[in-house]
Amino acid sequence: MFYIYNERLINFKVLIMNKPKVAVIFYSATGTNHQLAHWAMEAAKEAGAGEVRLKRVQETAPQQAIDQNQDWKKYVEEHKDFPTVNLDDLQWADAIIFSTPTRYGNLPSQLQAFFDTTGGLWSAGKLANKVVSGMTSAANPHGGQETTLMSLYKTMIHWGAIIVPPGYTDPCLFEAGGNPYGASVKADGNTPGDNIKNAVKHQAKRTVEMAGKLNG
Repeated sequence: MFYIYNERLINFKVLIMNKPKVAVIFYSATGTNHQLAHWAMEAAKEAGAGEVRLKRVQETAPQQAIDQNQDWKKYVEEHKDFPTVNLDDLQWADAIIFSTPTRYGNLPSQLQAFFDTTGGLWSAGKLANKVVSGMTSAANPHGGQETTLMSLYKTMIHWGAIIVPPGYTDPCLFEAGGNPYGASVKADGNTPGDNIKNAVKHQAKRTVEMAGKLNG
């Protein structure tokens, strides 16, 4: 009986260890990537993550630029008190899911500015072996989604992180447009459809699963 009890205790400890901590980090100007990140957070919880933090990247654009776009201005005003990401969130997380719009096929300056503050963590090896995945949006279907994700992943490679793309691991990815680098969507002011939601959730769950295996 002691052996059986001990075996169950060990299995329980392994189960607890396999519950990764997940940070879902997004930059959003008008709300599209906020929505993607929210779905990713829900999926991470459904996948058994131990704890999930949803954080936005600080807005750094000049107010003059924001004022020229009413949707941007409205979003900033409505979410000015939403929790912003800090370096502790990166160090804390076992897995990180990023959601970001594209800017000329590249990362927006807001997210890049945050990455530029991570040198201390990087040099101390605190970002190595993080499990990461990325999602994005653009104004049209060929507006640079794939190159934006590749730009994101270049930074992750320098961190020594473990990149978990969705690839073609589920039929829902084809229904969402077939981007193997990460879920992507046309940002047209409307809430993305269920095809995008399903792809985001699959990608987030896959990321949590891989992080759980690594932690185990």
